[in-house]
Amino acid sequence: MTSTWAEEALTRDAFLGGRVVLLQPRRGYRAGTDPVLLAAAVPAEPGQSVLELGCGAGAALMCLAARVPGLDLTGVEIQPPYADLARRNAALNGSAAAIHTADLRGLPPEIRARRYDHVIANPPYFDRAHSRPAPDATKETAFGAPLPLADWIDAMARRVAPLGRLTLIQRAERLPEIVAALHGRMGGLAVRPLVSRAGRDSERVLVTARQSGRAAFRLAAPLVLHAGSRHLSDSADFTPEAEAILRHGKKLRL
Repeated sequence: MTSTWAEEALTRDAFLGGRVVLLQPRRGYRAGTDPVLLAAAVPAEPGQSVLELGCGAGAALMCLAARVPGLDLTGVEIQPPYADLARRNAALNGSAAAIHTADLRGLPPEIRARRYDHVIANPPYFDRAHSRPAPDATKETAFGAPLPLADWIDAMARRVAPLGRLTLIQRAERLPEIVAALHGRMGGLAVRPLVSRAGRDSERVLVTARQSGRAAFRLAAPLVLHAGSRHLSDSADFTPEAEAILRHGKKLRL
């Protein structure tokens, strides 16, 4: 993989109804709804600090910056081409986000020396011990990196400030791993299932926990993303709540 993409290999994509513009590769990992939902679920306030581990091209950070002004944003990305895109996208969207090219197992000293009000991530979804690798190398790193999910959560929890929050999005089938990794370490655990259509099982979950939190576990009502029982046309069929979040930057409550 080269250190960057040629301009003709990139697309310019709009998120949040055009409030965020991202450069993304035509081929390879491309951000969809997940980073937008992740950003919407972060209860950040102006002036707070946010660290994203595995920030890709910066979609979640830029969507969060568009909703909450005045944040101190930091991203970590292991793939140099994506880290470069994240820096470009920060500049394109008028953000001063600091993007580091690094592995979770070797975070830069300036990050290890800090604690953040919010630490967020969209960790790789698949455990490659039980699934096939993706044919594209960038997608494989995004969807099936070999680092265990528990290690992601450990890296996140270590960087959360007292009373700060950890927020992540993951496949629903991996929720037991998340709960086990957080048990006895963080409190105030809340989960919101994400459902593609009413009546279907949850495929993904948003999870948040608080450092030194004491609130009881809370399972929120599912967020249904699409209206109707099936897709009937090429137009978007988001539910009103999903439309407000994905197109208009509304906060997603856990």
